[in-house]
Amino acid sequence: MTYDIMLVRVQPGLTLQETLDRLNAGFDPDADLPLLRLTDAQQNEWDRILRRVSRDIGSVESEEYLYSLTLETVGPPGRVQLDYCGDTAHIEVAYRHSGPAALEVMELAYRIARIVEDESGLTGHDFEVGQPIRTGDPGKAAARLSGVSDWAQHHLS
Repeated sequence: MTYDIMLVRVQPGLTLQETLDRLNAGFDPDADLPLLRLTDAQQNEWDRILRRVSRDIGSVESEEYLYSLTLETVGPPGRVQLDYCGDTAHIEVAYRHSGPAALEVMELAYRIARIVEDESGLTGHDFEVGQPIRTGDPGKAAARLSGVSDWAQHHLS
């Protein structure tokens, strides 16, 4: 289970929620995922994201899979994973950070999400706490991450 931040290319004339509703309406959980076929523009976006995250944040590991391009942060404050699919992306943070560590890792996740927004035109939203990435407070996200992490450690360990 992970804390997830969603990024999506909002379709012209639609809101973020309407775009997500259309994407979800076409989702078939029994179908195979479509193979990743990026346009040249999307590949250029990914290249810019990868360069900028590496420059502004530090070392990352990057992989290309059949369905997405992925980068993961390396080292402190913890692992943040970005999966990019062209018109959508998402960021995952494991529920194992609490207190000051949760704030540090969520500040990192929000920095990465804002870079994705800047370089790709995708719009990010943190549905865990109901706030847009552009203007959202990583502290609010950290409080949620910390609370769930503490609960899981207490009840599931």
